[in-house]
Amino acid sequence: MYQESEDWTEHIRVLRILTEMFLPHISLADLEQTFFSKVLPKTLQLFDNLMYELSSEAKGLTSQNTELCSTVRNLLQTMVQLLETLTSCVRYVCTLQECVPLESIRTLPSSVLYVIKNTFIHCKDSESVYCGHLHLISDVLQAMFKETYSLQKQLMELLDMISMGSASTEDNITAMVSVIHTVLEICSVISNMDHALHANTWKFIIKQSLKHHSLLQCHLKHNDILSGLCKDTLLSFQSCLQLAEQMKMSDIQEGTDLRLFQKTVKLCRFFANSLVHYTKEFLSFFSDSCCQLHQLFLQIYSTFPPSLYAPEISEVHRDEISRVFLVALDPLINQLLPFSPFMEQVLSEKLGLPPEQQLPQCLVLITIMDKLSSQPEEVQALWNTGKSFQQCSGELSLPVRLPEVISTGQPAVPITLYHYVCVHLCSFIASTLPSHFPQLEYALLDAVLGSSMITSLLAMDSWCFLARYGTAELCAHHVVVIAHLIKSWPSDCYQVSALGVLLRRMLFLMAPDHQAKFAHKFLPEEEENLAVWQHISLKALNPDLRKRVACQLCVAGLAQCRRWLNSRRALGELQPVNTALSVLLAAYNFAGDTLEAELQASILGVLGQFWTFLQAKQVSDAPCLQQTLCLLLQLLEFFIQALDTQLITQVFALQSSLFRLDPPDHVRLAMVDFLSSMGKVFIPQEAQRQVVPQLSCLFASLLADQTWLIHQHALEAFTHFAEETSHEDVVPQCLNSEETKNKVVSFLAKMRQVEETTEARTERMKQERITCSAQFMKMAGELESTGEPLAKRACHPPSEEQYKSAVGTMEGAVEAVKLLLGKGSPPAWLAVKLEALHTAIAILRDSVR
Repeated sequence: MYQESEDWTEHIRVLRILTEMFLPHISLADLEQTFFSKVLPKTLQLFDNLMYELSSEAKGLTSQNTELCSTVRNLLQTMVQLLETLTSCVRYVCTLQECVPLESIRTLPSSVLYVIKNTFIHCKDSESVYCGHLHLISDVLQAMFKETYSLQKQLMELLDMISMGSASTEDNITAMVSVIHTVLEICSVISNMDHALHANTWKFIIKQSLKHHSLLQCHLKHNDILSGLCKDTLLSFQSCLQLAEQMKMSDIQEGTDLRLFQKTVKLCRFFANSLVHYTKEFLSFFSDSCCQLHQLFLQIYSTFPPSLYAPEISEVHRDEISRVFLVALDPLINQLLPFSPFMEQVLSEKLGLPPEQQLPQCLVLITIMDKLSSQPEEVQALWNTGKSFQQCSGELSLPVRLPEVISTGQPAVPITLYHYVCVHLCSFIASTLPSHFPQLEYALLDAVLGSSMITSLLAMDSWCFLARYGTAELCAHHVVVIAHLIKSWPSDCYQVSALGVLLRRMLFLMAPDHQAKFAHKFLPEEEENLAVWQHISLKALNPDLRKRVACQLCVAGLAQCRRWLNSRRALGELQPVNTALSVLLAAYNFAGDTLEAELQASILGVLGQFWTFLQAKQVSDAPCLQQTLCLLLQLLEFFIQALDTQLITQVFALQSSLFRLDPPDHVRLAMVDFLSSMGKVFIPQEAQRQVVPQLSCLFASLLADQTWLIHQHALEAFTHFAEETSHEDVVPQCLNSEETKNKVVSFLAKMRQVEETTEARTERMKQERITCSAQFMKMAGELESTGEPLAKRACHPPSEEQYKSAVGTMEGAVEAVKLLLGKGSPPAWLAVKLEALHTAIAILRDSVR
């Protein structure tokens, strides 16, 4: 009957006769051999023919062609009847007994799944298959979808009844694995079609994989299953965000959109739970899949607040996603912590993450760090390493805020990213096992010495927490180690600056008796220790120790300065002098009022000697002299009311000449601070003609500076000067343009500039981050590049400018001696020294000829 008929309806009638009249009379043991192996291949052929005919006819479907429309509808109805028949067949098998041996129905699952998969594909592609005329057959197509849904549900019920003992044959194992993999393919087809169907299909995969764990674990495509779970988790999460964003934009907080949002969040939770369950059972098979798991977390965090790349959603929806979905996903991290391939993936130095994933990586590391204290020691040892968030520049600058519980029993409050990271890092330090302490010290020191300023600062804050949290002896030991590092490194290394800041902070945390021991170990009167003391705030010491140390430092610093001033004054020997000046500045900053008048007079006298030979061009060309000038200007602020006319004239003459040579920013800032202190000075009559124009010109130039930091400091300094100066006629001379006047007036009136919108600022931060990322990549490339050492720089003959500079220094020294001779009788040794200089100059003159 089947072979002779070409009528679709007749084919379905024959199939129904077979399933309804013959099937019930066949025993379960004979079903496969007698019925399924013979009937189902013909059924699939019928299905394929129907599907081919349907797709072919659908191409010409139009509302005008009623005959074709009727044909297509009949074909769809025939397909529904076929699905109904298969459903009845599967339902009947379910009634036979509680446990169904797979070998009795081996052909049935694969055949039914083939029909289900291809029918769902047809429904999914219906828009293109029916060429925009879907409305003509939508009711019948919907009936076909529902019947396919029912067929799948019935098949899953049957497969739940399948029994597979430990002695199952290889054919049975292969058949079951094929079933799971086919259902996985169906998942990718239906992912956007129906939430309940999608979830139930995944539930079946997870359930069957776990149920037959021991038999199937070595045969399943774990990577494909994990990939599908991660992909569908992300798709559901993104749907949540889109719905939340739409509700935020339309200001709708209830109705259909809200219900759909809540359903989608629950779907996300289902996927999170599925990931947790599947990973728990098959973790050992995920060595090559850790990248997918890592990326899952990164992509979720990158599109969720507080990321700069997250959509704008309401706080209510954000909290619901966190409470329902992210909380469910959190245990996945716990399961992955002992897995070394995951650790290697997360901590890899070659991740090459895009800007939007820098903050997520930081948050992943913090999450891991928070969990380590509850892990076994071997797991902690696996993960302990340094952490960096230097590339989160945009989030740090805005700054973004994250919720954190500051006080026990109180609700979480939003805090900055830096604060958030610091709190969690300090909590981690407090829980670190003693056996891991060397690694902690190494990581902190490595971070302090690193090239990232923000990471270095984070390490300093954490180290100071460790000093307070630990014993006084530990703090003292760390201070001594840091001091020795400072002594052993060249003072111009940027790492020394970072160590200096850390040392200054740590000394405040030392016990008084340990401070006294430190002063004894690093004696202030010994010049080799000045490199350490220049970084220390004497305010940290008790009054008696502070006074003694300040006096000793000043004596040692003066001796160092005098030794250089009385030598040939080589620039190559200037660094110890700058260290000495830094020490004098440290003493004056925190203990200037304790110094004796005679010592202060000696210091001022030595400072005055430096101004007799400093020349603008030489300072402009030599960074070490720029540092000297900045230190001299800062020191002169303490003596500002004791400066004589000649010294004031020299100081302003040099600053004016140097400013025309476009000095670097740090020199300009030192000038700004010095000018601010000039409000306390009454400029003598004989110096006003020269100094006042220079003073007003310097202020005018600095107020017009295009660098924001210098401009802001100049506004503050000018305001301070204008409030204190007795030379009121100088103030308007400093405001030489209408633009400068308006800026000063706005500053005094505390008028705010036009504020950037949140959106504009976020966009600017993204662009700045791209620039920063490019720079970090460039730096990393330079560090990684290995090759021939750089060739030594060739020695070029001295330039004419260098000769001019050297001769200018000599002339300046001669003029300085003339001025000194005019003030009083010279010392006895001066004549001998001048004679020696005369002889040296004669030799130089002869060598030029």
